Parts: sequence; structure tokens; C-alpha cells
Amino acid sequence: MVNMLKGTLQVAGFMVLSLGMDQLAAWLNIGIPGSILGIVVVFILLETKILRLEWIELGANWLLAELLLFFIPAAVGIMKYFPILEAEGLQILVVVLFSTVIVMVSSGLTAGFISSRKGRKTP
Repeated sequence: MVNMLKGTLQVAGFMVLSLGMDQLAAWLNIGIPGSILGIVVVFILLETKILRLEWIELGANWLLAELLLFFIPAAVGIMKYFPILEAEGLQILVVVLFSTVIVMVSSGLTAGFISSRKGRKTP
């Protein structure tokens, strides 16, 4: 029961942070989504040890575990544009596949680079 309350408060904290960063992004008119600003703020707070991982870990793990549910509205929303998919579907598919391959390759190369750097630092 305590963990459920703790996780709920952590998720609520993420929601408040997200809403706040959305407002800040709109106010500053910088063209960066509030969600990205929120990620940067959480990263900086974690790296500077102002925010401890234990304080947000339970809520973050729950959000990551349920991440697939957050994509359902976007997938259903695509059906609104079915005529466009019929007309331009092949080109869209090629772009999606190409960009997916680029992201996978660049992520793999980045992970390999970071892993090799960590391997050299460890005695």
C-alpha cells in the first residue's frame, strides 16, 4: 500500500513537471516541446544530485512498464487520415522504415562507443 501511494505521488510529480515545462516552453516560445525540457531538467537534477534516483524510481519504472499504452491513442488517431494512407502509404512506409533503421544503427553505434569508453576507464 505504501509503495502504491509512493508510486502514485511520483507519477503525479512527473505530470506536474510535464505540465509546468509545457507552460514554460509556451511562455518562452523556444520551439522545444515541454516534454523534452522536462527530460533535460530531470537529467540535470539527477546528475547534480539535487534529485535522487530513489525519489522517482518507482514511478518512473511504472511509466516505462506501461509505455505501450501511451501509444494507443496515437495509433488510433492515424485512422482519421486513412485516405492519405491509401494515397501515400508506400512512401510513408519507406520513410518510416528508413528512419527506423537510421535510429537503430545510430543508437547501436552510440551504445558501442559509450561501452568502449567505459571499458577503457575500468582498470
